[in-house]
Amino acid sequence: MEAVGLRSIAGWLRLHGVEGYVGADVADVMGIPRAESVSRLGARQRGFRSDKALRIAQLLEESQLILFMVQRTDDQVYFYLSSVRGGLQKAFVSIPGRNLVAPLDVAEAESSFRLEVLYWQDKAAI
Repeated sequence: MEAVGLRSIAGWLRLHGVEGYVGADVADVMGIPRAESVSRLGARQRGFRSDKALRIAQLLEESQLILFMVQRTDDQVYFYLSSVRGGLQKAFVSIPGRNLVAPLDVAEAESSFRLEVLYWQDKAAI
């Protein structure tokens, strides 16, 4: 089910996403390969803001990776890196005010990642 959702999200981002990028700092923390001279990786992206969260999905077409980012009002930013075919690869929380980045607990990461996939599947279906 998750793989089907990720493929539909990737296809939707290809068609309806706008040009954007993933910065070298985020790429390095997430373990996304890049040449040392590359400071930004091209991506197709979409974002939505509600009163509770800012959500951004980015498709790095060259590597077939999807990066989901969620920022809630509590100054924490959650990152979920997945491959279109392989599902969730890594999950982190960033607390910019404390200059802290930490991996998420596996159970929390998987549960939250599934919710993000469902959220973006709904957006792709509209």
